[in-house]
Amino acid sequence: MSLSDLPSSAACESSAIDVVRPEIRRCALVFASPHSGSDYPEAFLGRSALPLKILRRSEDAHIDVLFSAAPSLGAPLVRALFPRSYVDPNRAEYELDPVLFGARVHAISGRVSQRASAGLGVIPRLAGDGCAIYGGMLPLEEAFDRLASCYRPYHQALAAELGAAYDQFGRSVLIDCHSMPAASARGADIVLGDRFGSSCSPDLTDQAEHIFRSLGFKVVRNRPYAGGFATEYYGQPAEGRHALQIEISRALYMDELTTEPHGGFASLKGRLEAFISALQDSYGAQTLAAE
Repeated sequence: MSLSDLPSSAACESSAIDVVRPEIRRCALVFASPHSGSDYPEAFLGRSALPLKILRRSEDAHIDVLFSAAPSLGAPLVRALFPRSYVDPNRAEYELDPVLFGARVHAISGRVSQRASAGLGVIPRLAGDGCAIYGGMLPLEEAFDRLASCYRPYHQALAAELGAAYDQFGRSVLIDCHSMPAASARGADIVLGDRFGSSCSPDLTDQAEHIFRSLGFKVVRNRPYAGGFATEYYGQPAEGRHALQIEISRALYMDELTTEPHGGFASLKGRLEAFISALQDSYGAQTLAAE
């Protein structure tokens, strides 16, 4: 998949994704929530060896709601409705797992990625806690069907919104929104991932960190999360295409075992709205340093 293969307009629609657009696009920002989907296909639940409550722990639950102010502030929000354990859009399309799909994967993918080998490919074999999702192998055709119905529509929609931002502002800025287990956060509230400076202008990461710190968050960069497929793929700062990943500690807003929001949810949502507003002010008309 290359950027030239994806549509340049926002014409693609699918029941697997939701795009909330602003009435007036005021900035080059595009927010994305690839892992908050919770529409579990019945056939998937029937095939899974894990109960729904365990599968749901792989979600970045409620992240789309936490960033839902973006459209009212002038930036679109693209969100996957399908669950991450069904299809992971933050992987390359070729990251198929030969343990799950058999030797034919090698002819399609060539070298198998470390993530796919670890059971965390584009069609995950393992849930977030390391438990096997299935009792055995899946037919490769199942992977093709999921890629066609979920993965490609998501990336077509995201590319369309980024393309619209680029056409209007001469640049695009993907803010890829995620959550992380508190145990992985190592005391941080926020981890900013810019692939160690390669996926966006340093000004963007600097400004995001400054805003978050001014709102009282503990912020670190790139450790343990430097960014995934989306930041690498859509982040081409030399071309005016920037991508920054934001990871938020789940302890700030939900019970990690039940995935239910707790008393900190409303406060966090308000602080994130303030973050979006401040970042939008910075990148509505401002040109990033790398351009």
